Amino acid sequence: MTVTTTAASSGSATRRPRPAAAVPRLRPAGRRQAAGRPRRSVLLTVLTALVLLYSLVPLLWLVISATKTQEGLSRSSGLWFDGDFALWDNITQTFTYDDGVFTRWLLNTVLYVVVGAGGATFLAVLGGYALAKFAFPGRRAVFAVVIGAVAVPGTALAVPTFLMFSTMGLTDTPWAVIIPSLISPFGLYLMWVFAGEAIPTELLEAARMDGASEIRIFFQVALPLLAPGIVTVSLFTMVATWNNYFLPLIMIKDPDWYPLTLGLNSWNAQAATAGGQPVFHLVITGSLITIVPLIAAFLMLQKYWQSGLAAGSVKE
Repeated sequence: MTVTTTAASSGSATRRPRPAAAVPRLRPAGRRQAAGRPRRSVLLTVLTALVLLYSLVPLLWLVISATKTQEGLSRSSGLWFDGDFALWDNITQTFTYDDGVFTRWLLNTVLYVVVGAGGATFLAVLGGYALAKFAFPGRRAVFAVVIGAVAVPGTALAVPTFLMFSTMGLTDTPWAVIIPSLISPFGLYLMWVFAGEAIPTELLEAARMDGASEIRIFFQVALPLLAPGIVTVSLFTMVATWNNYFLPLIMIKDPDWYPLTLGLNSWNAQAATAGGQPVFHLVITGSLITIVPLIAAFLMLQKYWQSGLAAGSVKE
């Protein structure tokens, strides 16, 4: 009995142990950190660099060329300075040439931007808020009309607009530029989408339950929440009106009502006329002065874009 037990125990002792489960190998710490980082794309980096060069090289050429005289433009390289630094003289000549007409063109452009682009922004805010927060019959039809208006290019409406304003006797007046600038289908669509995400419906219902009128709700509740969208739409409309060339070209013939785009083009065309004096250095300097307000506006209003990143993040 003892022997059998000993043999059994001896047989069980000679059994091979089961192989232990494979221990997973951990990646080195350096590889884990590298895996958490976004992959770098060489192609994307190259394309970004090309776009950056495409955007900055013309601006660099404009700044360098604005420091040259009329003779210096032809005797020096386009991307390097001339011996004479004439930037301040060019600025002075730009504002005093032809009895200071550049100042008149600048004030005309400011008028078109303040009244036209400002009015377009205000109407887009009103329409976008109403379309986003009020239910009414025909809302889908309005959406289709807005999308269709966005898709229609402005040049396709130029001739009908000119004929209509000519019939009303408004051509060759500032209203021929201001009134068409008041309509911004893209701005209306942008404010429609932004208002739908940035303004909680519960907030409006609470204001109505407290007895606030719709006008008070709009100006005291909705308008502060729409500030980032308002800034974005105003910048779009401002740039479009500031750089508008084709509409004033067909609407305005009086040089006293020219915006900067038409005025600088008339200076540029002087060299092609008989006995005309080429003033390319003034055209380049005037172009540099023209873009300075746009750059300043983008830089000053950048914080409003950043505050709009959290729009629509209300937890329900």
